Amino acid sequence: MNRTLLIARREYMAYARTVGFWLSLLAFPLFAVLGGAIPILMQTSEPVRRVVLIEQGPEAQGLSAAVRDALASDAKRRQDRAREAAATAAAAGAQTSAAGDALRSLSRPSMRLVAAPADMAAAPNGPAQEAVARRYLEDDETPRDQRISAVVFLTRIEGKPSARVWTGRATDDTVEDFVRAALKTYNRKETFARAGIDPTVVQQTEEFRADVSVFSPRAASGGEVSFKDKLPAIIGLIGGFLLWSLIITGASILLNSVMEEKSNKILEVLLSSASATEILAGKVLGVALLTLTVMGAWGGIGLFGLLTAAPAQGAQVLEILWGGGLLAWFVAFMVGGYLMYAVLFAAIGAFCETPRDAQTLMGPIMMILVVPMITMQMALTSPDSPVVRILSWIPPFTPFLMMARMPSHPPLYESLGALAAMFAFALFMVWVAGRAFRAGALSDVKLSWKAFGSAIRGGGR
Repeated sequence: MNRTLLIARREYMAYARTVGFWLSLLAFPLFAVLGGAIPILMQTSEPVRRVVLIEQGPEAQGLSAAVRDALASDAKRRQDRAREAAATAAAAGAQTSAAGDALRSLSRPSMRLVAAPADMAAAPNGPAQEAVARRYLEDDETPRDQRISAVVFLTRIEGKPSARVWTGRATDDTVEDFVRAALKTYNRKETFARAGIDPTVVQQTEEFRADVSVFSPRAASGGEVSFKDKLPAIIGLIGGFLLWSLIITGASILLNSVMEEKSNKILEVLLSSASATEILAGKVLGVALLTLTVMGAWGGIGLFGLLTAAPAQGAQVLEILWGGGLLAWFVAFMVGGYLMYAVLFAAIGAFCETPRDAQTLMGPIMMILVVPMITMQMALTSPDSPVVRILSWIPPFTPFLMMARMPSHPPLYESLGALAAMFAFALFMVWVAGRAFRAGALSDVKLSWKAFGSAIRGGGR
């Protein structure tokens, strides 16, 4: 036992002393914050497009007004969404300046209509006018906030509204999509008007937005569903993804450690003073402590940030994790999942001396690990669907899918049964991987499925 703990300590300190480990540990929270902030920063930093509307010919009369009305309606919808989001954030306790900036960005328009320059408006319709538009769109000397982003020539083809959009960027289709939607709405109104339907009725129909409230007998209030009722499912899904990341990270560290020590003949030195079982147990324990360090750091940083930015929401998260029992399930699934994958990856590493050798067996394993990543998202909305329930009973998928399902309170027999099956499979993997690890560590056999299978069958002899 003492040798096992010494190997575990050595394995832990080999990584914990490196600067790269701590940089990697802090990188995940940093990228998580950037992942949420970058879309908001992109929206707020994106320049508002300055768009010119030109009606070509008397038959196009009224089309520019239709686009203006659509832009005004879009601005109103943005303001309504911003107000609703602000009210939701205030109710949840997220009253920070960052949250306020994010909510204000929802009401920011993507385009603004400007008057046509005099020479463009005076030019004859057709190629001459488009040549003037091209000159303005190619002008890079004008300040960015005064530059024309697009020129929209409105006309009719066979009596139907149409447009030709000249844009400064060939890859930017924002103006094109908006104009197409606006003309589609205008054409619908014209069609209804020709059919004798009152335009006021059409306008009221277009502007109608149903007031829909959601109720559930499982809501905390016993009636209307709030964000607090959705929070456990979100935490469960995040927990599933976090488990996947932690388990695979720990197992990969173990694989690389064993593979490196075998190639450098360090594993042979260790085998002269400790048994293969003690070495395997020590390495698994050492990397497990390393994984707990990562989990503690990520969890501490996340909770500190949440409690600082939104104390009310942070308190709700703590209540769900502790009072709802999710933290206990998280630990149980992490222990079983880590055991399954860690010993398997260690056994593979014992047969490998280079990363290329490991790819033979790692490819199929990583393909299997993609399955829970896809189905975990389904567990958020349909946790009791047959696919999710069946897959959650398959031990390699159990830690991730059951963690995502736990907030929906699956039957106790499913939770305990899947947990028992996972640990039974984990113990089986310990036995299998232990035999393979001993055989791989003591031989120079080239890695192959045949050699791996032979080691499992005869590793104990």
